[in-house]
Amino acid sequence: MRRILRALDGATQAANVAGSLLILALMVLVGLDVAGRNLFGAPVPGVPEMVTLSIVAIVFLQIPQALRAGRMTRSDAFPGWLNRRAPVLGKLLETLFDLAAIAVVWVILRQTWPLFTRAWERGEFIGALGDFTAPVWPVKATILLGCTLLSLQFAARILRRWVGGARA
Repeated sequence: MRRILRALDGATQAANVAGSLLILALMVLVGLDVAGRNLFGAPVPGVPEMVTLSIVAIVFLQIPQALRAGRMTRSDAFPGWLNRRAPVLGKLLETLFDLAAIAVVWVILRQTWPLFTRAWERGEFIGALGDFTAPVWPVKATILLGCTLLSLQFAARILRRWVGGARA
């Protein structure tokens, strides 16, 4: 079980690194666009489209690691109090929240799959023909990957919560 959790954490970290590299690439691209506009009067084609696509990809690449590292925004007042007063009840409530989160992420995954397959099969793109075009299927695939990793991280939280020695 530890190996599986370590592999999941490794995949989650790899996705996080990919998201960070995408942020770096966007920073360079936007910098080149600004320089091109101001110095040469010629912007880099497709920058707004690339930023639009990349923001979605970055979120879904990095959210599983944010969950794993405990950096998701949430209110801990009631769960913290409950964990101190009734630890088992607190664990049950946290598990219920994680199961609800898995259900929500499953809905996102399920609704994105047909969008991905349609984008792949039809060659859907963003941009204007003759100026700049980019396929949208890689972003849809990134959403699928991020949702899968996020669901698995929620399941791993449940496992780690209830099985004391399941630390990776």
